Order: sequence, then structure tokens, then C-alpha cells
Amino acid sequence: MIRYIIRRSLGGVLVLFVTSFVTFFIFQVGPRVAHVSPALFYVGKIPPTAEGQKLIEHRFGFDLPIWKQYFNWAGGILFGRDLGDGTGATVHCAAPCLGYSFRLQLPVTHMIWTALPVELSLAAGAAILWLVGGLAVGSLSALKRGSIFDRSAMTMALAAVSLPIFFTGPILLLIFKYKLKLLTNTGYASPFTDPAQWFRSMVLAWIALAFIYAALYARLTRANMLETMSEDYIRTARAKGLPRRTVVVKHGLRAALTPIVTIFGLDIGQLVGSAVITEQVFNLRGLGLISIQAINSQDLPVILGVTIVATFAVVFANILVDIAYGFVDPRVSYS
Repeated sequence: MIRYIIRRSLGGVLVLFVTSFVTFFIFQVGPRVAHVSPALFYVGKIPPTAEGQKLIEHRFGFDLPIWKQYFNWAGGILFGRDLGDGTGATVHCAAPCLGYSFRLQLPVTHMIWTALPVELSLAAGAAILWLVGGLAVGSLSALKRGSIFDRSAMTMALAAVSLPIFFTGPILLLIFKYKLKLLTNTGYASPFTDPAQWFRSMVLAWIALAFIYAALYARLTRANMLETMSEDYIRTARAKGLPRRTVVVKHGLRAALTPIVTIFGLDIGQLVGSAVITEQVFNLRGLGLISIQAINSQDLPVILGVTIVATFAVVFANILVDIAYGFVDPRVSYS
């Protein structure tokens, strides 16, 4: 197990290196393909003369080979670095330095650390809801195949998948915030300082986000359970006289969880930095909202920093999924 974890971790580091380099290459070379100086996306306005533009590019290091620019940037993540603002002044960016937004006069790492608790709160709360709800509904539908509950649950799941977040979100706000006035103050608060306010600020976003995912998980769980419960070893377990609960949970549901774990890890990883619509509907300042604002203002260091964090989340989630296989399915070997 330990050797497998080390091997997968090293593979994850390699994936991070390759994806970070490709991302950095695209962000740095892309503007030049469009015949635009990369310095424009760092300091905003640049001198109209060619000499002034080259001077700023030299101060930013954009005249260096791309591999040197990458290692300067990657070294800043590990050790920090000093960044010029294009006018001769120097700004120190402490490790881990993901860049510096000269438009906002803030380190990118500080902006990400500020938004990350909101993002993690949104992802964790919604994930618990959609995983528990999807597994429960899907399992019951499989066990009661063809019943009224099964047909009703799958119909509702189909409807839930078809309803976008920008529709269900405002509906929830209209009902619970403006009509029933149950959640009048929904400003975000840290769960460590004010847990009640944190719950009030996140619960509607959790429900709206989990509504879509739970429907997908319910349909997938039902299909997997129907396939698993028809296997020979399930009939053998029943023939041995094992309790129905043991047969369903320990032998049926556990074996059906492998594909669920796979998509769960991917969904969690992809959700970090991508829940833009949910954050905008519920006024949550997470990574998605920061990235949209950075795109609108062409703030390249912020976009690059959020992209790297989202990449790390996906890679890390995949590593956890691979490790979890052994605990979910005993047929998986780590040799």
C-alpha cells in the first residue's frame, strides 16, 4: 500500500509538472501569437514605443527563453521571488508565490487563500448531500425495481438533471429568503467563528448544487445495483442465509461503489474553481468568481494561479480515488 501511494504521488507530481508547464506556455506564448506583449496583461498600459515595450518586457523577464521563465515562476512557488512592476520598483512575493496582480496590488496566493474556504465549504457540503441522497435513492430504486417509488424517483432525477443551476438557485432564494424569510442574512462567515451563519450562507447553494449531482448519482447507483444484485456471488450469499441487509450493503452496494467513487473524485476535483454560476447566484466569492473577474479584466497572473490550483485539485482527487479503490472493492490489488 505504501509503495503504491508513493508511486501514485510521484505520478501526480509528474502530471502537475507537465500540466503546469503546458498551462504556463499557453499563457505566455498565446499573447505573442496574437502579436500582443505579455506585459500588457500584467501592468495594463504599456508605452506605445517599441523601446519602452521592450524595456518593460526585459524587467518582467519576458525576453528570456520560455523554459527559464517557467523555472523562475515555478521557483517562486517553492521559494518565493521578487517581482518587478515594469517601472523599476520591486515587489516581494513570499512562497508559495503564484504570481502578483499589479492591477489589484495583491499577491495571487493571498486572493486564492481568501477564496478557498468558500470554495471548499461549497464543494464539501454539496458533495455530502448529493452522495448520500444519490446513493440512498438509487439503491432503493434498484431494490424496488418497477415500483411507484422507482418510477417517481427516476422521473424526478431526469427532471433534476434537466434543470440548470441558474433556474433552481433563484427559485430557492425566492422561496426561502424572500417569501418565507427563513434566511434573511446570508453573508458568508467562517465555520470556525460563526458556524450558524456559515450554515445559513451555504445551505441553499448546497441544495441547488447537490440537486443536479444527486440525480446523476441516483441513476448511476440504480444501474450498478441492478447489475450487481444479479451476480452469482449475491445469489450465493442469499443461499447461505445471510441477512438481507448484509447482502445488500456489504456485498451489493460495496461492489457497486467503484464507478461511483471514480466520478465522485473527478466531480469534487473539477468543482474547485468551476462553480461559477452557483457562486454568482448566491453571491459567494469563491475561486470561480475570482477567475471570471480576472478574465474580464485580463489579469493574467490571477487566471494562471487559479488554473494551477484547479489542476492540483483534480490530480489530488484522482490520487485519493485510486487509493480508495482498495477499501471499497476488495478485488483491487495494489501489487
